[in-house]
Amino acid sequence: MRQTLERIMTQYGQTVILARRDGTKRTLRAFVQPVTKQREALPVAATPLGAVSEELWVYIGPGDAPLSPDDSVEQGVLSLTAREVKALYWQDEVLYHWALLGRRKEAAT
Repeated sequence: MRQTLERIMTQYGQTVILARRDGTKRTLRAFVQPVTKQREALPVAATPLGAVSEELWVYIGPGDAPLSPDDSVEQGVLSLTAREVKALYWQDEVLYHWALLGRRKEAAT
């Protein structure tokens, strides 16, 4: 089952760079798609520190490439941070990794 999913990711997924908090990077094939829902307001929320984007993306990646919260996923011009992560299993094997991603906060200069 896992090999079938990874073959689909290889054939139809996007090339992404997974950058972990420890500084290691890995290029792999995964799916990164925006979460689509009807919105009446702009996709930002006001906070005491300014506006924060509420745009979210779903990540589905290979079973041998785990993510942790705050790991980064770069796909094209998008630079995203993992907010929520889950490993999905088939029997005793990690089938794939799922994450909810948001735009990475830029460091203040």
